[in-house]
Amino acid sequence: MALVIFLLDQVTKYLVVHVMGLGNKLAIEVLPPFLNFRMAWNYGVNFGLFSGDAAATRWILISVAMGIVLFVVVWMRRDPPGVMGLISAGFLIGGALGNVIDRLVYGAVADFLNMSCCGIDNPYAFNVADIAIFIGAFGLILFPSRKKAP
Repeated sequence: MALVIFLLDQVTKYLVVHVMGLGNKLAIEVLPPFLNFRMAWNYGVNFGLFSGDAAATRWILISVAMGIVLFVVVWMRRDPPGVMGLISAGFLIGGALGNVIDRLVYGAVADFLNMSCCGIDNPYAFNVADIAIFIGAFGLILFPSRKKAP
């Protein structure tokens, strides 16, 4: 699952940024206002938090993401959950690695999905990796280890 999410994330970013030219156009209306592509290079974490010193932040965030990936891999090997927990771990790992590759290649995470609805104009963008990380983390909470507490 991690490989599927990682590839889906990287392929969508490549298609939108390079093939569709979002890197130059900066905005493409897809199904306004519900779905638009808005180019946003995220040098920090969610919503651009901690994006001050881009060079230092980049390597700190890469290290944190790799630490989380390592932690989840060790956790899944030591205390494997059921199938849904393993799938959730794959979502989280694939998404985290997708954003790590962005930071290594571009120096920032390529965010491009923008969704608004019902008169609320959302100024923020995200990507497939962000969705996968959220789903994975939520899934790991919902589907913990199969071991029962003593």
